[in-house]
Amino acid sequence: MQNDSRAPAEQVVAAMDRIYGGGLTTTSGGNVSMRDREGSTWITPGSLDKGTLRADQVVRVSADGVPDGPLRPSLELVFHRAIYEARPDAGAVIHAHPPALVAFSIAHRIPDTRILPKTRAICGPIGYAAYALPGSEPLAENIALVLAEGHDIAVMENHAVVCLGTTLREACRRLESLELCARVIIKAAALGEVHALTEAQLALGDAQEPPLPELSAAGKSGEQVRVEDEARAEICRFIARGCRQRLFSSNEGTISRRLGERSFLVTPFGYDRYEVLPEDLVLIRDGCREAGKAPSRAVGLHREVYDAHPEIGAVILAQPANLMAFAVTCTKLDTRLMPESFVFLRDVPLVPFGPQYREPAALAAGLSRRRPLALIENECVLVTGGDLLQAFDRLEVAEFSAKSVLQARAIGGVINITEEARREIHDAYIKD
Repeated sequence: MQNDSRAPAEQVVAAMDRIYGGGLTTTSGGNVSMRDREGSTWITPGSLDKGTLRADQVVRVSADGVPDGPLRPSLELVFHRAIYEARPDAGAVIHAHPPALVAFSIAHRIPDTRILPKTRAICGPIGYAAYALPGSEPLAENIALVLAEGHDIAVMENHAVVCLGTTLREACRRLESLELCARVIIKAAALGEVHALTEAQLALGDAQEPPLPELSAAGKSGEQVRVEDEARAEICRFIARGCRQRLFSSNEGTISRRLGERSFLVTPFGYDRYEVLPEDLVLIRDGCREAGKAPSRAVGLHREVYDAHPEIGAVILAQPANLMAFAVTCTKLDTRLMPESFVFLRDVPLVPFGPQYREPAALAAGLSRRRPLALIENECVLVTGGDLLQAFDRLEVAEFSAKSVLQARAIGGVINITEEARREIHDAYIKD
């Protein structure tokens, strides 16, 4: 896991940039704070543009509640301080207004975190805080009471959401995970019934695989170093791109790229996707991992795909919200929508939850030129390509296609291209 050595004010700005840039709060809404070792609270100021926040605008409030500097702290300082008092283990608090979670707030509901295998583990049980006037002591009491019971996140009645963490990174991770869960549930409502995972399935997702043995130190030629460095940089560019496109989140999104017949690079376990660096990626060779590093838990599936398909040069696992709406309702994505989806995606099989853990070789064997993707129920989309650009392009096309289907349902439904048109497309662009 990454450590954050930045000054408290810089961490607060980075967190606010992230949630505002991710569409999780508004210019005037939401607030972020962290507590330092001396017990001071560093918090966003009140009545300032959240989209242009600077470190010198973050307000330090001493342990006895005295603000330092010319700017006023957020109106919600009162509940931030109440949370820190109720939860001595908390080091950071985020209050935000993501539309999907506000939807649950105004519907007086809590998202079911059992629909995705990591969400419950990341977020824990979700609390519900009764309404009170923003900035008031009663609101602070309502929130602190819920979080004191052990909840790390509370949906605030007819308001928004608040979450805590030992660090701002952890608080962001929880917020983003629950927000994705809420978006998936809302989008899935257009398709049918949402299926939650059973306790046995959740346990399967939490199970730890034995660590791979470490690679022995071996010299590399200058050419090998150059190729590997270029591959590391390329993977990180696509990770950043996936985050910008909301195809990945801080918690979800695994990329690997083949280096040779028996080696590939893969994203590390437990790292915030927004902050992965080239040197964080893990080299896998002959079933061994780069010394001192932990690869993604999905490394076994990536390896099986490469072993079964020499023509595949890149593998991506992702949880974009529109595709996951299909996954949690066990609905097959029909690609006969338009030429692009039919050519790029071909057939997208719907795979039951479980084989990605129990039978990765069988799952990998089911892929082919005609089936370069697979949608795994309640888990992710598995995308392959001859290179990383092709795999990423397929991921985008699949997510955009899923989004188009959901939007088409709101205006009358999908009318697929005709059989004659499919034959014409096949003869012109596919030819296999």
